[in-house]
Amino acid sequence: MVTVARVRMVAALVVVAAGGLLAGCVGESGTVPAPSSSTPDPSPTASLTPGPTLTPEPTPIRTPTATVPDDCRAILDDAVLAALGDTPLNDAAFAPTGVQPGGSLICVWRDPGADTTGLVTTISAMSRGPALDMLNDLADDEGFTCYTPDGGTRCEKTWQNSDYPVTDGRTLFWRDGILIDTAYSNLAPPGYTSAVVSAVFG
Repeated sequence: MVTVARVRMVAALVVVAAGGLLAGCVGESGTVPAPSSSTPDPSPTASLTPGPTLTPEPTPIRTPTATVPDDCRAILDDAVLAALGDTPLNDAAFAPTGVQPGGSLICVWRDPGADTTGLVTTISAMSRGPALDMLNDLADDEGFTCYTPDGGTRCEKTWQNSDYPVTDGRTLFWRDGILIDTAYSNLAPPGYTSAVVSAVFG
């Protein structure tokens, strides 16, 4: 027969055993450790700072700086002046010459006593549309050869003089609102137009 004292002893042993089990789950600091996870903590998200925005360099716009000159000799280099030799410049017989009221420049290299030998250069302001229309007409209708040297458009043609056994010709150059137009007969110094282009446009 189990006595009341024995039942109380068994109950006390159960309580002591349970307390020991609970004590084994407490850390050294007396706190219960957080449950571990098999998944590692995610790496911190990097803060991405955008770099400087690259802006394409704008295409430079060339601002015309050329002007119509006012000196017929100053637009030629020494080699061309030497080729012209003693040919008179802007003789009164060929007026009007020199700087004109509208701002153009007319240069006439010709001896008034010569039958045909000479050249006339007219430098004037002309906007792009009319200039290119004129040059296209010369190429299409009159057989001029046109190309694009020195940043501009050049058209030229030579032909046999109808009265004398000499060569006539015409050379035009347009750039930045300036037209250089030279007509000649039996007088075509090498590098003439190139010298004028260099003097006017630099």
